[in-house]
Amino acid sequence: MKFLKVPHAFVLIYGIVILAVLMSYIIPAGEYDRYETEHGTTVVDETSFAFTEQSPVHWTEIFKVVPAGMVDAAGIIFLIFIIGGAFGMINGTGAIEAGINKIVSILKDKEIILIPLTMLIFSFGGATFGMAESTLIFIPMGIILARSLGMDAMTGMAMVALGAAAGFAGGFMNIFTVGVAQEIAGLPLFSGMFYRIIIQIIFVCIAAFFVYRYGRRVQRDKKNSYVYAIEKTAENKNYDFKELTARHMLVLAIILTGLIFIVYGVVQGWSTGTDLAAIFLAMGIFSGLAGGNRPNHIAEDFITGAKEVTFGALIVGLARCILLVLEDGTIIDTVIFAVSSILEGFPATIAAVGMFFTQFVINFFIPSGSGQAATTIPLMAPIGDIVGIPRQSVVLAFQMGDGLSNYLFPTSAILMAGLSIAKIPYEKWLRFVWPVMLTWIIASSLFMVISLLIGYGPF
Repeated sequence: MKFLKVPHAFVLIYGIVILAVLMSYIIPAGEYDRYETEHGTTVVDETSFAFTEQSPVHWTEIFKVVPAGMVDAAGIIFLIFIIGGAFGMINGTGAIEAGINKIVSILKDKEIILIPLTMLIFSFGGATFGMAESTLIFIPMGIILARSLGMDAMTGMAMVALGAAAGFAGGFMNIFTVGVAQEIAGLPLFSGMFYRIIIQIIFVCIAAFFVYRYGRRVQRDKKNSYVYAIEKTAENKNYDFKELTARHMLVLAIILTGLIFIVYGVVQGWSTGTDLAAIFLAMGIFSGLAGGNRPNHIAEDFITGAKEVTFGALIVGLARCILLVLEDGTIIDTVIFAVSSILEGFPATIAAVGMFFTQFVINFFIPSGSGQAATTIPLMAPIGDIVGIPRQSVVLAFQMGDGLSNYLFPTSAILMAGLSIAKIPYEKWLRFVWPVMLTWIIASSLFMVISLLIGYGPF
């Protein structure tokens, strides 16, 4: 029914902006003192809250705050555009597709190796380039491959989609989720990546186990397929496996060199958003040239890549408006005080797991990772300070909650587009994916607890 339809993310967030303006007249104003840690992060002094004079936000700010929010978040917005454009230049060479196809063609008769390895490759795409929309071009390849192994479209879809989801949730170098969240939380860019790499690999292993087990059942008897009716009438069309050329190999070498350089910068502590943008831009330009594309073609690829991340980039600026209104009305600390007062009654481990589930549910309404980070982290980070949850764990709760649910909720455009390409009904996908998702959720809860036990910090 139309009136039950979830509003567009822009509508939802702008509605929160309007609500925040109204609440500045109702919620008592209050403030915490803040101080800077040895790592340069500004945190809340949990003992310092005091009510202050009311300062409601004028209604005209509903309109004025939008350009102000875009300007305030300009650094993140343009970082997203540059990295999106860089990936467009890389993708325009066809090297990533050719590289994956080469590995797949070599191992196409060894499914026990092929399935987890394919999912691992896509997971690194999700963890580095934030591969989301780009996975759609690989779904037909995954389906053809799965059917050639005697499996079905569900197996092929899952190999691509759940692999990328595992990487997106681990996100050790995903600027669109972890990068945005860490910048807002005041953490060094991509800090704490080694724990996230471990999480990513475990997520891939969990998903690969379920996908392989399901695929083997279909191999033994086609009637075990959740999409058996579709498989009976499906035509296994040939997929054009692109040849891996010397140019493609040079492009892949450039990408690997760039990623190593980024990791080195993070470990050494000198990698900033500007450094990251510069490295990705250089990777894109050199990849385009090495791939044999002319400068005009490279420029067009940059624009195409930037277009694909426009939604996420703009929603970051719009979400920043919420923070500006709450700050101007001096009510953000009052909200933090109220929520933290409730959470202080629970052990930090329970509060941390609750934070993960909160982010998981919020993704139903805000399916953009960048937008969800910009909306929730300004509140979650100081709440974590007060109840004893490290900011790195706050970011971890966000990235896992956002990344995993992207392939569960029907509000995810990527999921629904992928299912449309694979011709898989949503209810059939839900039947397949719920055991994977449940196991991922349990693992995520454990990862949150472990992060507290090890004192998961900025580095």
